[in-house]
Amino acid sequence: MGCATITLFFLILGVICAILIPLVWPDPEYPLFPDMWWGHGKIPSDPSEYPEDNITIRPFVISVENKTLEDLNRRLDNAHLPESLDNVQFQYGFNSNYLEKVITYWRNTYDWRQEEKKLNEFDQFLTQVEGIDIHFLHVKPTVTNPKIKIFPLMLIHGWPGSFVEFYKLIPLLTTSTDDRDFVFEVICPSIPGYSFSEAPHQPGFSMVDAGRVFVKLMKRLGFNKFYLQGGDWGSAVSTVISLLYPENVLGVHLNFIPFQRSFKSILKQLIGSFFPSLVADTPAQQKHIFSMFMEKLYFLLKETGYFHIQSTKPDTVGVGLSDSPAGLAAYILEKFSTWTDRKYTNLSDGGLTEKFTLDELLTNVMVYWITNSITSSMRFYKEAFSERILNCHFDRLPVKVPTGIALFPNEITMLPRNIAKDQYRNIIHYSEMPQGGHFAALEEPQLLADDIWAFVEKVKKLEAVTKGK
Repeated sequence: MGCATITLFFLILGVICAILIPLVWPDPEYPLFPDMWWGHGKIPSDPSEYPEDNITIRPFVISVENKTLEDLNRRLDNAHLPESLDNVQFQYGFNSNYLEKVITYWRNTYDWRQEEKKLNEFDQFLTQVEGIDIHFLHVKPTVTNPKIKIFPLMLIHGWPGSFVEFYKLIPLLTTSTDDRDFVFEVICPSIPGYSFSEAPHQPGFSMVDAGRVFVKLMKRLGFNKFYLQGGDWGSAVSTVISLLYPENVLGVHLNFIPFQRSFKSILKQLIGSFFPSLVADTPAQQKHIFSMFMEKLYFLLKETGYFHIQSTKPDTVGVGLSDSPAGLAAYILEKFSTWTDRKYTNLSDGGLTEKFTLDELLTNVMVYWITNSITSSMRFYKEAFSERILNCHFDRLPVKVPTGIALFPNEITMLPRNIAKDQYRNIIHYSEMPQGGHFAALEEPQLLADDIWAFVEKVKKLEAVTKGK
């Protein structure tokens, strides 16, 4: 029996298994996650004894003390950097020669007070949920036409981003146009432990808990039904909300979908490693399913060292990052280089200013620095890979709410529609973008905004058809 015959045999066997096994292997049951309490001190053994939250929604204005900025400047002046190798760009990580330039710009040109003023242009608030303060933007559209519908839309950031990522996107979503009969009211929370949202003081806070907290936040604001959008961790939190609280979700739009562990999905990805066209319809989608398997594996091994550290010992590396603004900048900005376009590792400046400005990038870094939130943000990884979460098999649970997916070509990893649909059972919109990477909201805000608009248009049309039956 020749190699071609053996390959064909296993291919046919795999296709048969992919069809038959899901018929006898039911979806896992949806888990139940009770309310929790994340405040300081000993956790009451009886949930009925949890302290009551202060449900007041309090206005919040970013105002950093001068002594914090003075301390930052002293640390930047005394930055102790390693010597870079000759003839190396970003292949070994953040290049120290370029980091010196970033530090000089940060110390002498970057104007935090000006950036602080920009950040305060959107209304911000705090409210307590499950014992911790949640920070969020709440941006309402200006609508004069009473016929225009207003849909609440929650935007959820990821790591190492923050709510800052959405500042160019939000105006594109909250401004009505003559050709649309709806507009968005945007709620953009900071994940607890990120920026101005209080960090949980108890272990265990994961994307499941963030999802529950955000649903409570939306209900407190008067929104029982809303749209969701997210990438990176924002995608995971949005997915969890769609799974566990589908009655509250009008639709979910994602620009990042990682690996799925269902048998059917794994089998499709293995088949796609050898025959991409069998499981992906277009070259853009085929690019993201282990075609050139070893090259893909090597890239992931190079790019996921941070993932292992943060999933196991986040507090150790957090000490250095919390103490050194130069180290924090290198750690965060390296991701904005490689995750925007992997080819940027071959550029002396990591391509950081190809798609972003240094002011934009440093403002995101500043939010981590002034809130000392890098360690608590990294703990989100450890909690996501705890037994409590892994045993729930979230990536095997079906998402049944209307789903839109935007595939940006330079995303680190992404699933083609034919594999994504194994979990997302109601994909009504799947777009292949002409350019862009992981930080889509900051890099390509217009493309992302247009895709969100298009997705919601489809949801509305489907609702109209359903009501007409």
